[in-house]
Order: sequence, then structure tokens, then C-alpha cells
Amino acid sequence: QVQLAESGGGSVQAGDSLRLSCDASGRVLSSSIVGWFRQAPGKEREFVALVRWRGGSEIYAESVKGRFTIARYGVKNPIYLQMNNLKLEDTAVYYCAIGSQYDTDHRKYHIWGQGTQVTVAS
Repeated sequence: QVQLAESGGGSVQAGDSLRLSCDASGRVLSSSIVGWFRQAPGKEREFVALVRWRGGSEIYAESVKGRFTIARYGVKNPIYLQMNNLKLEDTAVYYCAIGSQYDTDHRKYHIWGQGTQVTVAS
């Protein structure tokens, strides 16, 4: 059974950078899609970025385009979310997830990590 674990969250100042990691244990199908999502208090879970498990074909939410990068450096390495120039509105719990469809809808993803908190202060 595949399990995901996020790490790398923390408290930073606006304009700072963070790199989140998503480690997967177990056998992941090579055709899988890996997504990063986030959820702020009182808000719905929203799409951030996705990449194919084998790498490539990235998609980003408009709110993070140009600031965040999702990357996969080989199938034995974690999936990273590099977040630069963080803004107050990036504050949320960040989750990585695996799904079988190339889709930005979080409901299409069936394996989730426990999440990691990112807090951006002014």
C-alpha cells in the first residue's frame, strides 16, 4: 500500500522560500499523477501544482505560477515543491497526493499525505 509523507513546512517571512518534499513508500504506478494541494483555514482545498510520477507535464495554479516549481528528479527521489517569493496568502496546510487522472480536481486523487503547515508572516 502506498503511503505519502510531506515535510519541509515551517514559518517564514513574506518573500522567503521553502522547499516541500513528498516521500512515497510502496509501489506507485508509473502512470500516476502527483499533485500538491493546499487548504487554508475556512477555505476549500485548492490545487497548487501537479507532475507526472515519471516526471514532466507540470501544471500550476495561476496564483503560484512563476513562484512555485514542482519537480521530480528520478523515481527514487521525493517530489519537491519549491516555493519562492512566498506571500501571506500562501499560508495553508500543504498536501501531496497521488491520482490516476491528469486532473487538478482534488477529488480525483485517492492517496494523501498528512500535510505540512506553511505559515507566511509579514
